[in-house]
Formats: sequence, structure tokens, C-alpha cells
Amino acid sequence: MHLFDAHPAGRHPAVPPEARAAAARRPGPAPGTDSGAASGTTPATAGDGRVFVPSVDERTLDVYARARDPRDAFELRDLWLGRVEHETGGDGRPWLAEGWRRAPVRRAAHPDEILSSRATVRFVKELFNWYFRDDLYGRLRPQVAVVLSSGSVSEEAWGLPETLKSCLHHALDADWSGRAARRGRRTAREAVAAYESARIAGPGYTADNVALTLGGTASIASLADHILRGDARRRPALCGVPNYPPLVESVARRGEVRLVPLPCRAGRVGLDPLIRALGPDTPMVLLQTVTNPTGALVPEDEIARLVRAASPTTAVVLDECHEWLGPVGTFAPARAAPNVIRVSSLSKTWSVPGLKAGWLLADARFVADYLSRADAVGPPPLYDTLLEVLARMERWLLAGVESPGAGLVAEIAASHAVDARRLAEAYRGYRAERLARDLALRTLRDAAVAGLTEATATVVPPHYSINAAVEFPGWDDSYRCFRELLAETGVSVFPGILTFCFSGGAVRVTTARSWPDLATALALLRGRFAAAPSVPRAGPAQGPPAR
Repeated sequence: MHLFDAHPAGRHPAVPPEARAAAARRPGPAPGTDSGAASGTTPATAGDGRVFVPSVDERTLDVYARARDPRDAFELRDLWLGRVEHETGGDGRPWLAEGWRRAPVRRAAHPDEILSSRATVRFVKELFNWYFRDDLYGRLRPQVAVVLSSGSVSEEAWGLPETLKSCLHHALDADWSGRAARRGRRTAREAVAAYESARIAGPGYTADNVALTLGGTASIASLADHILRGDARRRPALCGVPNYPPLVESVARRGEVRLVPLPCRAGRVGLDPLIRALGPDTPMVLLQTVTNPTGALVPEDEIARLVRAASPTTAVVLDECHEWLGPVGTFAPARAAPNVIRVSSLSKTWSVPGLKAGWLLADARFVADYLSRADAVGPPPLYDTLLEVLARMERWLLAGVESPGAGLVAEIAASHAVDARRLAEAYRGYRAERLARDLALRTLRDAAVAGLTEATATVVPPHYSINAAVEFPGWDDSYRCFRELLAETGVSVFPGILTFCFSGGAVRVTTARSWPDLATALALLRGRFAAAPSVPRAGPAQGPPAR
């Protein structure tokens, strides 16, 4: 049985001319590109001069000030929702609105208290759960016309490349199922090590630096368990925000956490606040190298500063899952420092969140110790060939290979029966599909930024990933913005509070949707703001007077 014996034609996703025309209206970069990809510079886009900081504002402080017990995450959630219900009329859940109205100001709250509270992380996670379970896909589902809040690529339009699907077919035909190896098959780890070595300056990696995983969320949960379990240090782990609630919650469940708001400007994230918060006994730092929802990059020089400032005993966990669909450069050697752990996933880049597969890279001794103690295994053996082929073909793409020669064929032939001609066809199909997908998603991102700007929104220009942070005029509460935009337009957006953005009305918009969906949503939003001038949306938030 040969790999790629049956290889269907790949999909070559394209966007229609009207999408390209819309993308051309984005200020700054050319349609479907990120200017700076070749030169290494950052595009000068409308809004680049703004500094986006997810700091704590007065509305957040007010919720904590009114809580009977500010350590109760569920009370904080209900107060936040109750204020939204109160300000929007409370027709759906009047008991929440009444709870808000009955809550007096009981104390003064301070941002430091909020950023270091265990309840804050759980409150945001519970609000995240409520958003999906009770609102978006619950009581409010009949209102939804277009979902721009998923945070993932539309799998129907841009799913797993056909070459990688054929690897799954091959594994199924070969009955490669059974118990997963803790590290993953060595040939797959060697392929990942070679790919990641091609992306970083310095000596690179070997298979002993690689562990195949069940994806980003599972990796970070098991890493937090390994790093923080039994840790005698009393200093909290540090989590840069914005961030993803399930990740931060997985760290907070295992030890104290401090949230550190990080500023974003001109597509760059600065790490000064994180570096200032470090101590010699800080056990762990969790950092997204491209932040969700801004699509802004932590530059290599900032990562190097962080690694230099951190104690050698501080585990620096880099979540790289959003670092795609932007300028491609060479990583600094700091990413391979002995105390750095890099986490990657197939969910975003390859549009397969359901597969739950990825890898982590770290010092070989750390990987061995982690796998010997952590309650974690690699993905099913079914995925080993997929991961190996993916890593090898991505490395060939980086090298500019258009068709594999004998040496590259030998890499895969060493572990799989494969016909050279069929392998070459499979790679050319993979390359064409990946490049077409990349161009289509960049074009849609540019079109969305242009359309949102035309709808009078302020957009933090994304330089990577498929999300954009957006502020529509008139709102200073992101959850209320979601509720009212959905009611008025049928378009769902993702509240910024659910990424630990504690100030203002910024929401996240996911741009990797089909053009018909995206065009419909943009038209609905433009119509709403053309028909109604912006008005302040703070609303009456008063409860009883302070006691």
C-alpha cells in the first residue's frame, strides 16, 4: 500500500472580484498582502497610531464594587450580565436586571485587585461559557443571521488540504490505530524538528525537543499542571492579556495568576509591563506571540528581552497558535532558550480545530521530564503520517521548493512506501492549495477591515491571524455591544471582555468566512450605522447608593 495512491484534486479557494475590490479599499497594505512581508517593515495603516491596552476601566471596577463577595466568580458574571439586561431593557432575563438594580456600591475596587484575583479568571471563563451556551447558541440563536464571532476559519470553505486528508485515508487503510505514544512517532517528530529548525536562527532542534500533542489548549493545560504542581514558590504565574479564557483558566486552576495587560501599537505588542512584573521566583509566563483579538505580533526583540529578564527557573510558555497569515521571518534564538516552551496547533493554520493535534518544542530534558510525569499523551497514531507530511511539506514551502527532487522524496520514502511521481503531484497540490488559501484569507481580512471602517468602526489593523479588534461608535461595554448589534443587525460579534479586555466596547470580528457571509454582514453593519447616527450607549447603570 503506497502513500498517495489515491489523491483527489485539491481545492483552490478563490475570492470573487467584488471581494478583491473591497480589499483594495483597505488603507495601507495592498489587497491580500501585508506590506512589510518582504521588507520586514510594519504597514502604516489607518489606526496604527492608536495604542490598544486591555486595562481595567470604571465599568469593570463598578461590578467588583457592588459584589457582596468579589471572590465569587458567578456573582461577578451575573452582575455584569445584569447590568447589560438593565441597560437593554431586561426583557429576556428580568431577574438579572433586578439583581443589578438592587446591588449597592459596597466598597472601592482597584485594578490591581482585579488583575490578581482568582475570581477574575473564573468570572471571564464563566461569562465566556454563558456567551456560547446561553446567548449565541441559546436564547438568542433565532436572531443570528451571520456569525462573525467564531474565531476559526470556515471549514466548509477552507478545510484540511486534500494532501493531508489522503494521509488520514492511508492511515485508516493501514489500520494505524491504537494507543498513542507519549512523544509521537519518531519520524513525525524528526519532521517537525527539521521544519522548526528551518524557522529559527541557531542550531535548531532534534526529535528529542519535540512532543506531539492534543493541540494548544490541552498542551497548555498539561504544561501548567506539570510546571505548577507542587511548586513551593508563592509568586503568581503571569499571563499576558488579551488571552483565551480556557488557557488562562487552566493555569489559574493550578496556582496563583496575575493578568498583565499588554499594549498594542502599529501591529506590535510591547512587553514592558510583563517584564516589570517578573520576579526571580515567578514560576511561569504564558504569552500569545500574536494576540487574540488584535492580530498584533510580539516582535522577536521583545521576546528576547523577556527571556533575558526571566529567571532560568521561570518557564516561558509561548502560545504560537495565532502566529500565521502574516509576514514570515526567522525566529530569534531566544525562542529555543532552555526555559522556553513553544506550543503550536493545527486548529487555526490548517482549519481543523476538531482534530486536536499539534506539537510543543522545549529543551530535551524538559520534554523527557514533562512526558514522564504529565497526564498527557500525544494524538492518536492515526495522525502521525499527517503530521510528518505536513511538517516536511511546510519546510519545503519555506525553502521555495516547487517540486520535490530525489533527496526530498527520500525523506518520506524512508518511512513510507511512496511513488516519487505521486508524491510530487501531492506536494504540488498541497503547495497550490496552501498558497491559494493564504491569498484568499488575506484578501478577506483586508476586505473586512475596509468594510468595517466604512461602517464607521475603529479597527485595530490585524497583521496576522483571522481576527480583528473593532470598536463601533457609541458603546463602552463589549457585551452590550454584542447584544445590541445582534438585535439590530443579526450579526454576532465576540465581546472583548471574553479575551480579558476590561475596558471599552471593543469586540472581535473573525474575517475568515465565506465572501457571501462576510459581504452580507458588512452590508448589515453599514446599513445600521448609516440609518442611525451614533449615540452614547453607556446607559443608566446606577444601582442603589453606596452604603
